Amino acid sequence: MGKIMDLSLYLVTGRYDFSDEKFLAVIEEACKNGVTLVQLREKELMTGKFYDLALQVKKITDYYHVPLIINDRVDICLAVDAAGVHIGDDEMPVNVVRTLIGPEKILGVSAKTVTRGVEAEKAGADYLGIGAIFPTKTKDTSLTSLDMLKAINAAVTIPSVAIGGITESNLLELAGSGIAGVSIVSEIMKAQNVGEKVRRLKQTINEVLEEAQ
Repeated sequence: MGKIMDLSLYLVTGRYDFSDEKFLAVIEEACKNGVTLVQLREKELMTGKFYDLALQVKKITDYYHVPLIINDRVDICLAVDAAGVHIGDDEMPVNVVRTLIGPEKILGVSAKTVTRGVEAEKAGADYLGIGAIFPTKTKDTSLTSLDMLKAINAAVTIPSVAIGGITESNLLELAGSGIAGVSIVSEIMKAQNVGEKVRRLKQTINEVLEEAQ
């Protein structure tokens, strides 16, 4: 049985050159205005600092009843009792991560191919992150075509989010692709007015998802 998750507007954090205060303020604005999931992604931080930051972010996400997902770090996920973890291609095997986090926590897995998507579902993933769909400066990664996005979604029964270079202006191109939502980094993190941006993205993604019904 799948877990109840609203993947429609999934914020993946980016630090850029923000102070902690600014970083946390952006996350709070996003949660207040309708993001449905937050993934804390920190590639550079030492464990102690990552733990402290995760606790601060979790205070915000808990207040707004938004599940917090930790990128890659199973230890941090368990230490702060986050809602789940998201792993990429180069992390531990999916079934091992599932064993470590237990059956209740959410497990997201990145997939670029049908094979990876199907294997991840069998090994215990709750959702897939598929991309990068559009060119992105956030991550150095190869692009996943819309056809591949559709093919992966057709082959699995778990929900997926599209990720990579997604903006307000290209969101509608994802209509009919079978996604349950979108993962967005810079379009929210670097928005001039975060609240306004989130509300507009939410409206557009809801249109995209309605077309998929």
